[in-house]
Amino acid sequence: MALLRSSKRFLVLRKCCSNFAHLSTGTTAPDAETICRILSNSRHSTLDASLAAVPANPSPELVLEVLTKLTNAGALALSFFRWVHNQRHFQHTTQTFHALIEALGKIRQFTIIWTLVHDMNQRKLLAFDTFALVARRYARAGKPHEAIKTFEKMGHYGLKPQVSDFNRLIDVLCKSKCVENAHEVFDRMRHLSLDPDIKSYTILLEGWSQQQNLVKVNEVCRDMEDKGFQLDVVAYGIIINAYCKAKKFDEAIGLYHEMKGKSVRPSPHVYCTLINGLGSDKRLDEALEFFEASKATGFGPEAPTYNAVVGAYCWSLRMDDAFRMVGEMKNCGIGPNSRTFDIILHHLIKGRKIEEAFLVFRRMSGEWGCEPSVSTYEIMVRMFCNEERLDMAMAVWDEMKGKGILPGMHMFSTLICALCHESKLDDACKYFQNMLDVGIRPPAKMFSTLKEALVNAGMEHTAMHFTFQIDKLRKSPLVA
Repeated sequence: MALLRSSKRFLVLRKCCSNFAHLSTGTTAPDAETICRILSNSRHSTLDASLAAVPANPSPELVLEVLTKLTNAGALALSFFRWVHNQRHFQHTTQTFHALIEALGKIRQFTIIWTLVHDMNQRKLLAFDTFALVARRYARAGKPHEAIKTFEKMGHYGLKPQVSDFNRLIDVLCKSKCVENAHEVFDRMRHLSLDPDIKSYTILLEGWSQQQNLVKVNEVCRDMEDKGFQLDVVAYGIIINAYCKAKKFDEAIGLYHEMKGKSVRPSPHVYCTLINGLGSDKRLDEALEFFEASKATGFGPEAPTYNAVVGAYCWSLRMDDAFRMVGEMKNCGIGPNSRTFDIILHHLIKGRKIEEAFLVFRRMSGEWGCEPSVSTYEIMVRMFCNEERLDMAMAVWDEMKGKGILPGMHMFSTLICALCHESKLDDACKYFQNMLDVGIRPPAKMFSTLKEALVNAGMEHTAMHFTFQIDKLRKSPLVA
């Protein structure tokens, strides 16, 4: 810890981060990253003035890129969407509407979402994907019944769902851990005289696999075969993954040999799954055998497979070999990507190698040509918060914001709770207000921590002010 606190190398980041505040956009039209940075540093009252540098007629492609980058900032996304709408001659597309719906769904602004759906219908921009997107946001919000009702509303807009649309709904529910609801929808298809296809079965298999419910996995397999569907490479991959998640690695290997015996050629995904599973169980030699087998199949090298090998080496504390694989990825032209470094950083931090983790983070974009993702920044902010280096946590945060990358709820929560723990309440309030400004509803536990710290410090009025703002955010739709 003493080395961490005294190391001059950590001062480099502070210097780098401070430079972002003085970047000039110059005379060229700003890109999406610059626009996001402008938006994240502006209050609503100065939004029009702040966006003066944006072209009067931005392209739909630029608008879509900005809205996509604002996916964790629903309030900003809505403000930008409306600002663009007021620009002369600009016409929103189905894709820009979808990007806004995604951002608003993350902060549960469903009233506005349905207004947008109605608007899309009037503009003849409505698509089957629109309802799948809205249903997914309901499911992610823990509202599976509303997700199903969304699907049922398609008919009100003149859209008749087909098997592929049922599959999307089943997939949405499964990925939101509402697998029982998904199975009910699957059964309903039959009552509507719509026969599930092989994709219907594989989606349901995937859902029960993620729940590690091997009884249900095997039940769906039997039903699938009874209906005349043979297990294909996708189904085998899902079942093998289910057994790996349940740490039944020998059974997973047995399924691999079974599929080969039935002349079903294993895919890169199957090899990746086995390498991941065996690597996490520190069965490194077996994981590497499957890696060699994957290379012998004739498939080209893929980043997920190499990332699995990087992770396998990390689990066995062979970091030099992990970095050797990173170099091999670069030589093969398949990375490394931010996921590669997220894996390495996770294991370095887990092993209490804090300085080494920081240096790897700093080398990502320069030496390896890989920009950190929001996930990478979250890992680093959490690391510095846990080390009580809040100056560094905030410096990383500033660097991230300087690149136009916006934090999500969990990242806000990590930093605000750490600031409360260190009694840095002015900073905690600043970040909390920023969280509310972008439309993110704070978790109850985090706000309870902040409120208690404020009351203990004699700042009851501030606590009451935030309580009022949260109540307003919860009960009222956003107003741009």
